[in-house]
Amino acid sequence: MNQYVIADPKLCIGCNTCMASCSQEHQLHGLQSAPRLQVMRNRLDSAPVMCHQCEDAPCAQVCPVNAITRQDEAIHLNESLCVSCKLCGIACPFGAITFSGSSPLDIPHNCNTSKALPAPRAPRAVSPFLDCVPGLRAVAVKCDLCSFSPDGPACIKTCPTQAITLVTASLAEHSSQQKRLNAMNAFPDGYSTFTTPDAGAK
Repeated sequence: MNQYVIADPKLCIGCNTCMASCSQEHQLHGLQSAPRLQVMRNRLDSAPVMCHQCEDAPCAQVCPVNAITRQDEAIHLNESLCVSCKLCGIACPFGAITFSGSSPLDIPHNCNTSKALPAPRAPRAVSPFLDCVPGLRAVAVKCDLCSFSPDGPACIKTCPTQAITLVTASLAEHSSQQKRLNAMNAFPDGYSTFTTPDAGAK
């Protein structure tokens, strides 16, 4: 299974430290400065939302240039290959892929003319996928688990309440076993109405 990061809403205080550390860590390594996670809030809780590292990643299936691949138990996006088609963002069922325009296009500069470049008046109000800035290339960004860092994801290291956890295969199996035990112990005298396939076998 792929590794992924989860957050506990009961521990998250919505301080945005994870977003700041994510942005800084990637910028220091020459990548897009946009954070790979977004803190979402409602009336009662807050928690960061990030890539789920899907086993059958739909973003990888629709990328026309194979910029998104599975490596080291995670789904990675090669920003240098991105062609700004935004298909991955449309395909992602969790809205975990965003687009950063901090990488300038190699086009003639327009500073010597007072004429503004034509652009929609409020494209982002319609859809974030329509958002554009003349002279900037939209590059897809998603959580890469800070694979370039031996210390792991920056958000986990910097979260002041330890609300963020890296889920590995072993941790997922342990959690699954614990849930089964808790379910069994919920019945009096250990009796369960559920039986195993070989129940009653002699």
